[in-house]
Amino acid sequence: MKISVTDYHTAGEPFRIVTDGFPPIDGATVPERRSYAMATESVDRVRQLLVNEPRGHADMYGGFVVPGNDDGADFGVLFWHKDGYSTACGHGTIALGTWAVETGLVPASPDGTTDVVIDVPSGRVVARVTCIAGSVQHVAFRNVPSYVVARDVEVATRRGMLRADISFGGAFYASVDASSAGLAVTPSEYAELVALGREIKWALNDTPWAQHPSDNRLSGIYGTILYDDLGQLATGPHQRNLAVFADGEADRSPCGSGTSARLALLADSGQLGPGQVLRHDSIVGTTFLGRVVSETDAGVITEVQGNAYLTGQATFTLDPRDPVGTGFTLR
Repeated sequence: MKISVTDYHTAGEPFRIVTDGFPPIDGATVPERRSYAMATESVDRVRQLLVNEPRGHADMYGGFVVPGNDDGADFGVLFWHKDGYSTACGHGTIALGTWAVETGLVPASPDGTTDVVIDVPSGRVVARVTCIAGSVQHVAFRNVPSYVVARDVEVATRRGMLRADISFGGAFYASVDASSAGLAVTPSEYAELVALGREIKWALNDTPWAQHPSDNRLSGIYGTILYDDLGQLATGPHQRNLAVFADGEADRSPCGSGTSARLALLADSGQLGPGQVLRHDSIVGTTFLGRVVSETDAGVITEVQGNAYLTGQATFTLDPRDPVGTGFTLR
């Protein structure tokens, strides 16, 4: 194998973009291609090679760039992490929008906003890339409809009975106030937060609250959002979070699709009023800005703004003599 990648980080969270070097991924749509990739060993070996050590790590993230569902999209993407393939990824969408404009894949105005239309497994999203003097200033992605599923769902944990709010932002998330578990979203409590987030995710994963109403491929709790409420700014609420997704991965960014899920909850409770902006901080101190731009019968349309930066380019290979093969995961 010889796989070329371009790496970005969005608010501290890595995103590895793969455009070639992987086998053909069959399917007429991005969801079909995701199912094919999940079931096809030759494709999944590439994911394993890029996400596992020694070429990746347990919290690595990336995606295969594939054709969109139709001519209305600039391209599609299959998001992946160490445990498989996700249905949505906001930080990845921000990175892909930046990459598409910076590489010239999508022609952009040097001064103004250019829409990069991307088909992802949960639907069609738009990365709105703003440039000044030819340089990307920020990206705001508009997500699929986000909505509240349930509130105050009791979940038994090692830290006692907690209550979770469940919402959808391209994937299902369980939101829990970190203080209710005696924790705060700080690096010093990182290990405890990850352990608790993982426990909550699996406790709720197969419950009725995690069932998608029309597409079972989107079912399951993708992650737990443990958050600190930092009060109200003049512009809107201020919160900090750690999203623990997949099987114990921790998002270094404020989590893009998770921010959409939080926006649905905050708008529903009245904590986020019309025209207000959520300042959403991460455990490493980076920030996304989120707002509700409209309402539909399916839920609220959210816009999450952040920045992605190029970190490097590489060509990865697999020596047939290599005894570790596609690698391993070690925490």
